[in-house]
Amino acid sequence: MGMTMTQKILAAHAGLCRVVPGQLINARLDIVLGNDITTPVAINEFNKAGFTKVFDKEKIAIVLDHFVPNKDIKAAEQSKQCREFACSYDISHFYDVGKMGIEHALLPEQGVVCAGDCIIGADSHTCTYGALGAFSTGVGSTDMAAAMVTGTAWFKVPAAIRFNLTGSLRPNCSGKDVILTIIGKIGVDGALYKSMEFTGEGVRSLSMDDRLCICNMAIEAGAKNGIFPVDDCTIAYMKGRTERTPAVYAADEDAEYEQTIDINLSEIVPTVSCPHLPENTKCADALSHIKIDQVVIGSCTNGRMEDMETAYRILKGKRVKEGVRCIIIPATMEIMRECTERGYVTAFIDAGAVVSTPTCGPCLGGYMGILAAGERCIATTNRNFVGRMGHVDSEVYLAGPATAAASALAGYITSYKEE
Repeated sequence: MGMTMTQKILAAHAGLCRVVPGQLINARLDIVLGNDITTPVAINEFNKAGFTKVFDKEKIAIVLDHFVPNKDIKAAEQSKQCREFACSYDISHFYDVGKMGIEHALLPEQGVVCAGDCIIGADSHTCTYGALGAFSTGVGSTDMAAAMVTGTAWFKVPAAIRFNLTGSLRPNCSGKDVILTIIGKIGVDGALYKSMEFTGEGVRSLSMDDRLCICNMAIEAGAKNGIFPVDDCTIAYMKGRTERTPAVYAADEDAEYEQTIDINLSEIVPTVSCPHLPENTKCADALSHIKIDQVVIGSCTNGRMEDMETAYRILKGKRVKEGVRCIIIPATMEIMRECTERGYVTAFIDAGAVVSTPTCGPCLGGYMGILAAGERCIATTNRNFVGRMGHVDSEVYLAGPATAAASALAGYITSYKEE
């Protein structure tokens, strides 16, 4: 029996000819990632164990993105600890104020991650990089500490589910609608510790931003990782971003999958995940009775350039509904620069929105958009658990950028209709 993409990458990094689901392996790592919340915990463990060096300063990335610019004294102390560690060990990929970005948008943009990589990150949405044909998954801070020293990590090789994509998306639908539809279909534990492998002729119709969004939320289905095949779109995206040579792996024709799920992209409609689980999905137009208080367009899921383009196209020349707070957060400084140069920022402000520098802030209820009791937010973020964005009696609805922008104008949840 052959191997899946994920199994081939893991086998190569473990120095093995073949691996099988359930096998325990020790694999070498290409990138070890942490952020301003998880890295301080890893540093504490690093110091407690008496470590005095890292395995490779070029293969560690520390991104300050959750509470940067610092929101309070605790955030400042955490960032300071990261800065001092990065300076002490001459960490090459350290991103702070000025060159910051939301980690899972920033690392692909900057060419830090590459096809064929084996990546761990002390953040659950590290699975994003599967869009580039890499194996990437989230771990705890203790694992990050050990990996910074050894350059390796233990894995149990995951079984796989194949998602066979056909057709192409309708206008005003995006990768977010795809992954919400899938999670609504299989549930938040439908791919528990599995590899979600996306295949089929429909892959060609998806942009890199779509693929990054889909892999980002693989964890919301319980998956170990999500992964796309490397095609011309992937190669074009990486060209000019990285000097590294991509390692391209393809699943064997006789690779074993636990199941195959067919997804016709042309049947996808604007989809919203209702409180308080990502699997609680409904058609956006079935929720027009739900009034909203806030809209957030951004995050590691939907803060990329295509998301900004969608928001601009819908909001330009219009006004956000009175009483609705619309917060737009480009995911990296490069994206923010592009938005500024294209006139998007001016259009957003004229529409009555506020534009922030890159931060994860509102997504995890940190800052820049906390909800009070009874308030509702529609957001392009990735989680809508109880209290995720503020008070336990608030509600978060997850949607794609077109639905979020249209809802900002309407004052209630709605999909965007072309005029």
